[in-house]
Amino acid sequence: MRVIMDTFPQLIEEDLQRLNKELKELLRKTDATIAAVIDFGGFLITSQGSANDIDLTTIAALSSGTYLANQSIANLVNETNFSCVYQQGEKQSIFIVSVNEYGLLAIIFTNQSGVGIVKHYAAGAIRRIAEQLDIAHERDPNGGLNLSEIDLADPGDFFKKD
Repeated sequence: MRVIMDTFPQLIEEDLQRLNKELKELLRKTDATIAAVIDFGGFLITSQGSANDIDLTTIAALSSGTYLANQSIANLVNETNFSCVYQQGEKQSIFIVSVNEYGLLAIIFTNQSGVGIVKHYAAGAIRRIAEQLDIAHERDPNGGLNLSEIDLADPGDFFKKD
């Protein structure tokens, strides 16, 4: 799988509601702790679940970096489809998978939930999330934000109108 980082579509409230509904349903079906949509630049778009003491902003950035590093490894071994990353810990695990050309789905779950059930239900969620992102893109094909262009030290210029 070749990663093409397109500009993330501009989302309206309806898009976020549908994405959040899908994430909530995924959490319900898998008993996962957190599900998040992340753009390839590592920005958290939306999430559902109980983050408690988890820094989701950092998780989003590291998840994107991990996924993109995984794609670089795939290229080095002449593999075209490393579509996901799975990291298993003693208590928590994370499954990161590409949604489409716009971003990723990251799912954090306890070891009481098996990775098989997470992968199974994630497949349908990915399809529906991708459909909603495509709807957002079709609404305004030239719109959206390339979040990787933001100077995080001084983001003011990014949001100024021309």
